[in-house]
Amino acid sequence: MGREGADRAKGVRRETESPEQKNVRRLAFGVRRLTAAPDLDRKPRTPNSELRTPNSKRIGLFGGTFNPIHLGHLRAGIEIQEAFSLDQVLFIPTAIPPHKKTLNLLPFGHRLKMVRLAIAGRPFFKTSEVEKKRKGKSYSIQTLRFFKKAYGVQAELYFILGMDAFLEINTWKEYQELFRLSHFVVMDRPGYRRSHIKGFLQQEISPDIVFYPRENRFLLPWGFSVYLFPITLMDISSTRIRTLRQKNRSIRYLVPEKIEEYILEKDFYAP
Repeated sequence: MGREGADRAKGVRRETESPEQKNVRRLAFGVRRLTAAPDLDRKPRTPNSELRTPNSKRIGLFGGTFNPIHLGHLRAGIEIQEAFSLDQVLFIPTAIPPHKKTLNLLPFGHRLKMVRLAIAGRPFFKTSEVEKKRKGKSYSIQTLRFFKKAYGVQAELYFILGMDAFLEINTWKEYQELFRLSHFVVMDRPGYRRSHIKGFLQQEISPDIVFYPRENRFLLPWGFSVYLFPITLMDISSTRIRTLRQKNRSIRYLVPEKIEEYILEKDFYAP
């Protein structure tokens, strides 16, 4: 019997059912739904829909030289905070960057001041000067260990960085240990194929990762995840801002107004 004929037969049977028979059929259908095996493979579509441990906190760690901080940093911070339901995003200025030249790097105090001015009045944004308090170069592994201890086991850490930096992470100090301390949120950019990133993770971190395409998430065997998160593309960089200043050109609308005023007042990055 074809499907159309089967449907007609079902209709005839239901028309001839007594009210008692209909109730029995409906009850049986409800029991089947209640006792059906759960879909254990179903994953949340977005990070902020994942179940959270009671009383836990989600802390985003957003490091960088911030030389200077600009609107691209702030927009990325807001989008990641909302998508991952972070309780805080900590902006952590680097004191002595291990992998960058310090020729045009402003003193730490001024960069910290600009970060504080930029995030003022935003309740989810905080700043930390932990890397200034340590002696020597600013290594991310030390920073992660510090916050892991400071916040305790109830906190989930989300390490935020750009795609370019992520693909160079195998040059960082104790880089493999980073993935055992925190989730990663990698700010995605066009042009990077998922297969290349998966190959990078399998080679450098673990061959046993699992990719969930609906979430753009790589799950590591020990439970932490690497999320690829597309942010609003803004053609703004600290390098571009410094270059514009060296050419005596305006930086308005690339940085918050208070940051522009501070840079002009101090005559930073001038030729």
